[in-house]
Amino acid sequence: MPNPPQLTDEQRKAALAKAAEARRVRAEKKELLKTGSLSLSELLAEADSDAIVAGLKVEKVIAAMPGTGKIKAKRMMESLGIAENRRLRGLGANQRAALLNEFS
Repeated sequence: MPNPPQLTDEQRKAALAKAAEARRVRAEKKELLKTGSLSLSELLAEADSDAIVAGLKVEKVIAAMPGTGKIKAKRMMESLGIAENRRLRGLGANQRAALLNEFS
């Protein structure tokens, strides 16, 4: 098993801060979806230009949509043929269109 890279304290702090910021942004986007302040189409458009948003898992995004939960999200992903570990950046054009169709 390879050893993790040796980081200085400053590098470690910077990496922790970057990870914390990414978690905060992702949580904020999911909350905006839940409240209806952000639409799925807007989120997908944002994922094209923002690497942090593109890292959101599709299952978490679907579960954050109003009227859906974890179980419904899993079933929807199965019916649309989306792998359970897929992230927004990995969605194909047909999968995006199918998702938008489900929530339009």
